[in-house]
Amino acid sequence: MAERTLGQQLAAFAVDTPAADLPPEVVDSVRQRVLDVVGLCVAAYPLPTSRAALAYVREQGGRGQARAIGLAEPVPAALAAFANGVLAHSLDYDDTHLPSVLHPSASVVPAALAAAEATGASGRETVAAIAVGIEVCVRLGMAGYDRAAGNSVFFEHGQHATSICGTLGGAVAAARLFGLDAGQALDSLGVAASMAAGLIEANRTGGTVKRIHCGWAAHAAVSAAALARHGITGPPTVLEGRFGFFQAFLRGEFDPAEVVDGLGTKWAVPGIFFKPYPANHFTHAAIDAAIALRERGLAVDEIDTITLGVPTPVIRTIGAPIERKQAPRTGYEAQFSGPYAVVAGLYGGGVLGVGPDDFTDALAVDPDRRALMARVQVVPDERCDAIFPYQFPAVLRVRTRDGRTWTEEVLANRGGPQRPLSTAELARKFHHNVAGRLAPDIAGQVEQEIGRLDRAADVRRLTDLLAVVTTTPTTPTTAGTPAPARA
Repeated sequence: MAERTLGQQLAAFAVDTPAADLPPEVVDSVRQRVLDVVGLCVAAYPLPTSRAALAYVREQGGRGQARAIGLAEPVPAALAAFANGVLAHSLDYDDTHLPSVLHPSASVVPAALAAAEATGASGRETVAAIAVGIEVCVRLGMAGYDRAAGNSVFFEHGQHATSICGTLGGAVAAARLFGLDAGQALDSLGVAASMAAGLIEANRTGGTVKRIHCGWAAHAAVSAAALARHGITGPPTVLEGRFGFFQAFLRGEFDPAEVVDGLGTKWAVPGIFFKPYPANHFTHAAIDAAIALRERGLAVDEIDTITLGVPTPVIRTIGAPIERKQAPRTGYEAQFSGPYAVVAGLYGGGVLGVGPDDFTDALAVDPDRRALMARVQVVPDERCDAIFPYQFPAVLRVRTRDGRTWTEEVLANRGGPQRPLSTAELARKFHHNVAGRLAPDIAGQVEQEIGRLDRAADVRRLTDLLAVVTTTPTTPTTAGTPAPARA
């Protein structure tokens, strides 16, 4: 018998893994990720980019199959996946896998929820589909991770690995929920690979297109599985073939062992980092360090100079050009600024220390914050380089006007396996994200539905609860022109 291709192995894993065989920690993690994604979607609803995405969905028409968060009437499943994927990724508050630097849930969860609602799939199967979809997404991302260089080959080529790998992960999740067999799931992968896309140039020089990347990935995922169900086929060597996925995106630089070793026995899902702060993940340790110094008694008006030490590769995202990073023009730009992260932590706020309300357009240009940001330099740190990219560490040194030096090291990220967010903290994050947009009783019901998702007959009660989202005039947003960023 010929050796199975990489795609054949992933497809069989995705649709043939019994839901009953999922480890309890994987099931628990999936429920937490659904709660996280739903909260992020609701929080992002007021953004101009969200309104644009929802307006686009409304004008497409089509048979109602699934709910887009905030739309009263169901829409075609692929369009529901698109809308929810846009919202899920728009606040840069979604989970992160390290060291691949992927944000897998923002594509896979919207694709799976839309496919599950359209087919009436059980909650148990929905959880399983999300689990295998995230796993496939992460494994493809890790296949393109260069351990020697300590960086993703996707990113070096200017590609957004999250949306590219998320398309394929979402496709196998949708294939499972559509009831496809392993051969059709392979076709779903083959079709999805021709749809996968995402360029990160907008993060470098401007534009809001990054906010739609996960939405388009989820849309393509559902579409690919639907096309495979109707008979469109893909190549069995879609991944490793001479003109396949890895050649096209990575110029043949990939590690096949990352795709299949331990498949079905070693799960990445529980180890994916939740974000405690709505900002680029490279800034989080800086926020933590600043919060710690504030709690130790450092007063803002005593500060003379600030030096933020970080891994060398992240400086291009959060520290360069330094003049731009010291003076973000919008809340969105502030999310990718090391100096702003330090200042946000020093001032404090938010349900988990710093929150969405700390990244507004008004605060980005606040004169006092601007003056403090001007004192922040972002520099490479050898200790951080040795840890990166398995963590995104930071060393913060502050010199006060009386000549003292305050130092705080944060070498492991909050929200990851070494410093996990508790169930209570994730619940607080969710309720803070939906406050003012979902009625409190509805928010409580959503949390309950997700908590029993693996035992639910279907997902429709959950998605019905999310059809009515409101906004208030005082709700701050992080709208604006994106800043240079990578992840």
